[in-house]
Amino acid sequence: MITPLRRPAPFALITASAVVLTALTACGKKADAPADSQSVTQTVGPDNIAVAVADTLSSGPAISGTLAADREARLRAEVAGAVLQTFVDAGQPVSEGTVLARIDDAAVRDAAMSARSAVTQATVAAQQAEKELQRSRALAAAGAIADRDVEGAERANLGAQAALADAKARLSAAEKNLRNTQVRAPFAGIVAEKTVSPGDIVAPGAAMFTIIDPRSLRVEASVPAVALGEVRIGAPVTFTVNGADRALQGRITRIAPMVNPQTKQVAIQASVPNNAGVLVAGLFVEGRVASQKRLGVLVPEQAVDQTGGVGPNVMRLKGGKVEKVDVQLGLRDEEAERVEITSGLAAGDTVLLGAARGISVGVSVTVSAPTDASAKSATAKAVAPTADSTPKAKN
Repeated sequence: MITPLRRPAPFALITASAVVLTALTACGKKADAPADSQSVTQTVGPDNIAVAVADTLSSGPAISGTLAADREARLRAEVAGAVLQTFVDAGQPVSEGTVLARIDDAAVRDAAMSARSAVTQATVAAQQAEKELQRSRALAAAGAIADRDVEGAERANLGAQAALADAKARLSAAEKNLRNTQVRAPFAGIVAEKTVSPGDIVAPGAAMFTIIDPRSLRVEASVPAVALGEVRIGAPVTFTVNGADRALQGRITRIAPMVNPQTKQVAIQASVPNNAGVLVAGLFVEGRVASQKRLGVLVPEQAVDQTGGVGPNVMRLKGGKVEKVDVQLGLRDEEAERVEITSGLAAGDTVLLGAARGISVGVSVTVSAPTDASAKSATAKAVAPTADSTPKAKN
């Protein structure tokens, strides 16, 4: 007996199909789920963050110039003659009164001796004329001579006294020339330059030595005329020079009363103590006049966004997430490229720099640890596959 084949009920087919479709749909959703549906953490390097710090901020016009000796003497020959001997060289320290060189004094010494003899003769003549005047006055009082004789004695006495004064002046000049044959240091310092040698013939005015006092230098610089209102006598100046590993300080001592018509700059001078002797004249300096100085919260300029027609803002990293903070700016330190934040941030806040500022608000961020090139190289070598460890394809 043949049993007829029964067809399944329509409801059973629909149910089975729905189960299969549901399973396939669920598998498809699991396979095609987007990765960004979960929270994503971005990693930035240490160069892309900065910490707001409480520090002293100095603001003022920039300056550039050179160092010059505050006390400098350019010694020149005052008498003519041959240089017999020099006693110092460039770079040698000297004390006040040290003999630097000696010029032949034969002719000058003879002139001094002649002047001394002339003074002796003039002194005798003046004394004799004085006695004659006294005698004439006594005789005139007794009626023995006329008044004109007394007047002649007075004129002779005046001439003798004048001759004596002239002889003394000539002697003083001759003795001064004799002293000038020995060139001496006018103050304690260092021989910066020596331009003569034994045997040279010098004339009055010929350059011989340059002496400077290195303990006190001055900065000769200039500031823009538009910033003249920020410059005053006594204002501190901070600057750097080649060869010094730290910033140096001085104070403005002079301000030029006129503006250079070509450069539109105003010349200034600032005194710089140099007791340690680390500075030398002639060095190029760059710095700033600290016209304003106060304590504030500072961040790098590149952390602040001032574009887009809105107020300045920064991207702050707080609780591991990025947030946008509106801030107010204060003074700007152009030399250090930092800016003061008067409101919106506190010291210790972390802000994003550079490309990291493009991270969206609310995204979690972690900071990677700094690694040097050698560590990266070692890591690359450690993970690089070798010829023996490369897996072979199975047949």
